[in-house]
Amino acid sequence: MNFEWQVFCRDTLTTEAVAGCFGTARDPTYLNWIFNAWGWTVGVSLTALLLALVSGSLIGVIRTLPNSPGLVRFGDAWVELFRNIPLLVQIFLWYHVAPALIPPMKSLPPFVLIVLALGFFTSARVAEQLRAGIQALPRGQRHAGMALGMTTPQYYRYVILPMAYRIIIPPLTSESMNIFKNSSVAFAVSIPELTQFALQAGEETSRPIEVYLAVTVLYVISALVINRIMAFIEKRARVPGFVASGSGAGGH
Repeated sequence: MNFEWQVFCRDTLTTEAVAGCFGTARDPTYLNWIFNAWGWTVGVSLTALLLALVSGSLIGVIRTLPNSPGLVRFGDAWVELFRNIPLLVQIFLWYHVAPALIPPMKSLPPFVLIVLALGFFTSARVAEQLRAGIQALPRGQRHAGMALGMTTPQYYRYVILPMAYRIIIPPLTSESMNIFKNSSVAFAVSIPELTQFALQAGEETSRPIEVYLAVTVLYVISALVINRIMAFIEKRARVPGFVASGSGAGGH
């Protein structure tokens, strides 16, 4: 099988070869296009990851609050809702249904709606992992904080969460990598990310093998970079005596 990698040096308008493989902003090549699509993938993924970490942490914490059954039930409902609806369905709900029910959302760009869908979907998994990490800690730490006169927010901030985050880094690594892969469903609402590029460029150039191989390499590079960053953080922040299990909890 002969590969024609020069396909990426073609002009996207005329399909003619371009010297140097890079075009201009108004007249890009497929190489320009694939890097622009990669930028969209990274942007969607990192923004959704930030949203997932913030909202997932909040939900994970309230699911472990003592003497707050109402908040615990809310957190449980959040996790079950976003964890049990397929991601693609959630994207269509945010993109088509939510703006119809909440008119101000019609002004939101598709990028924001995709970030909300992907971020909240992942937040349910982050919340479950953080809950497991908190419950893996010895109860004596909570009691020690209370004995020192700390309020609930204080001993969560200074005692519970610093330990819990450190022991759930391995499952958070998996979620960080997954969010890059899951961002591929954004093509369903025409976000110009890598999968959307592959579909269009493969059809336009009639060279889908080269296009999909290149896209696959970029997804792998993204995932490996995240893996190495998280591995470095895990090594620096590891809690002696704790080993995270597959569920996100640590042993002691």
